[in-house]
Amino acid sequence: MISSSSSPALSAHSPSGASSALSPVRTPYPSLRGDSKARARKFPPVPVPPHFSSFSADDENQDHHAELFYLQKQIQTQTPMVIVLEDGEKVEGRIEWYDRYSIKVRGRQKSIIYKSAIKYMYKLIETGQ
Repeated sequence: MISSSSSPALSAHSPSGASSALSPVRTPYPSLRGDSKARARKFPPVPVPPHFSSFSADDENQDHHAELFYLQKQIQTQTPMVIVLEDGEKVEGRIEWYDRYSIKVRGRQKSIIYKSAIKYMYKLIETGQ
């Protein structure tokens, strides 16, 4: 039988709290120790966004198809367009091509414009002067 005084490993873990040269084993993770303060959250959990049943992905998909149809028609007919940007600048020209995020306009100069920077666009009505 081994006595607790002869073994330093046993005396370090003894419930009597006897001091020894070895330090007690500590768990590096607060959640494993059971500290309620360490486990408390600083911020509340992020709420789940609401789901609107009247809005579906099909509605958004239809809007996207309408945009693509409009742009394709303007490319085919080479319609002169005015594109008004978010900062108020106006770009005049014909749409050459488009992709998911941008359109290319050929006017006085060729420009590639991000769709996110466009406020609105309309057809330029040329008067027969």
